[in-house]
Amino acid sequence: MTLLLVAHGSRDPRHARTVERLRAAIAARRPGLRVAVGFLDFCAPSVPRVLERLAAEGAREVVALPLLLTRAFHAKTDIPAVLRGCAARLPGLTVRQAAVLGPSPLLTAALERRLYEAGVRPGDRRSTGVVLASAGSSDPEAIAVIAEIAREWRHTGWCAVRPAFASASSPSTREAVAALRADGVRQVAVAPYVLAPGRLPDRIAAGATGAEGADVLGDVLGAAPEVVTLVLRRYDEAAAGRTTSVAPALSA
Repeated sequence: MTLLLVAHGSRDPRHARTVERLRAAIAARRPGLRVAVGFLDFCAPSVPRVLERLAAEGAREVVALPLLLTRAFHAKTDIPAVLRGCAARLPGLTVRQAAVLGPSPLLTAALERRLYEAGVRPGDRRSTGVVLASAGSSDPEAIAVIAEIAREWRHTGWCAVRPAFASASSPSTREAVAALRADGVRQVAVAPYVLAPGRLPDRIAAGATGAEGADVLGDVLGAAPEVVTLVLRRYDEAAAGRTTSVAPALSA
């Protein structure tokens, strides 16, 4: 079995480098598991090219795992279409789509890790308001998931947690930071709910560091240990046939 990480891709070279660090961390955690990366857009190699190479090298079963934090358009439509097309062209190769990464308590733990690395102290939780800043989506299900994560995270001891979006929805990061300031929150921290750098993560950062901006800006999730654990959990679920993916088994 081979694990294929399906990343969105970006013109920003930091994106591919971050995905590669995540791939390497996963491979190091699970010796013997072959871990490859394919991109939907902007970066090489593409998902079809990687699957063609794997088939040519004798692979028979692949778990394609979307590096996505919500089940929006890419997970529901783009990735299944790409995988079905590849499976139809590659006799003998079975491709199974794993579930997306989020939501998961492991991602919340990774967000907190990044905030602590950026300067928040554990004792600051009750005086710190957090902006949960995602890339954004036009998919109502994805927007609702972000709002629910913020509500649940608020109950773990933070002063407040507000969702924000870099595109396609509101409030923006800047607006969410301003709302926490208006509520009198003593310290404001922005937690980017994104895996790798790129245009939208940069928009989150710009919204966090403007006038009256946040006190703390966390890094992207990247290869955080919790993300590595979650990827392998989703892989194991798919390999065992327990995935809840919209495309559970795609065979030529």
